[in-house]
Amino acid sequence: MQSSTAWGPCSVDAKERLRRYLEQRRDMGETELLLDSMTVEDAMRAIGAIGTASAAAGREELIEVAGVAWREVLTESAPVTPGLATRADSTGLFDDDIMRLDSLDAVRTAVSRCKRCGLYKTAANAVPGEGSSTARLVCVGEAPGANEDESGKPFVGAAGQLLTKILAAVDLPREDVFICNVLKHRPPGNRNPLPEEVAACSPYLVRQLELIKPKVIIAFGTFAAQTLLDTKVTIGKLRGLVHQYHGIPLIVTYHPAALLRNPAWKRPTWEDVKLARRILDSPDRA
Repeated sequence: MQSSTAWGPCSVDAKERLRRYLEQRRDMGETELLLDSMTVEDAMRAIGAIGTASAAAGREELIEVAGVAWREVLTESAPVTPGLATRADSTGLFDDDIMRLDSLDAVRTAVSRCKRCGLYKTAANAVPGEGSSTARLVCVGEAPGANEDESGKPFVGAAGQLLTKILAAVDLPREDVFICNVLKHRPPGNRNPLPEEVAACSPYLVRQLELIKPKVIIAFGTFAAQTLLDTKVTIGKLRGLVHQYHGIPLIVTYHPAALLRNPAWKRPTWEDVKLARRILDSPDRA
């Protein structure tokens, strides 16, 4: 029975040739597939499928199939480098009343009433975080900014818009992930968090991660990374590795706000987010 797709009668063979072609590209060190500089005929000629599709339909399906095949090729074979792992003993945090909160809504309510540090006195709103309670990916930032303080929602300013685009680029709608910060109230003037503020607020984040049980965490920025990994190692040395947060793979990358100030960091951030996507696409452990 012949295929009715744009690939035509040789659909299976063409897809297999595409897969082999992509594997060769990967083995040469390439990690991205760009079709914009190739015509449909060029791309299909490369996999031995020339003449099986019109330009319009062929390009659309070629992009779709190539995207799936390229993701599979990278996920199956590309190595990952292990990084730090948080210590197993967290009893100091788990003795806290916050650890007995039984839902994300309960955490949200507790955050809205929180007076564990002095930040609540200067903040307009608490920003507990938002997103799916069954999210496979959790994005953790540093602290709310002015826009977040005003709205009570995380990552809603220019940095938040960039984060939404970054997630969309790896097929992750914002509503399917959970987004939060280490601090739940804005530090005055967006100053750096103080150690005692991080210590006071961290149990909320720990409990959120306990309740969600994501497959992957992305720590955006130095404070999120150092807090979750309990380290003083710089972000430059933490990037590019797969760390472990109590058994959950954790990827470290630059904060979207930093990308707005330094566009040169967009490329490494893109590599980090693609690594997180690869882990999400990997088979779940039994």
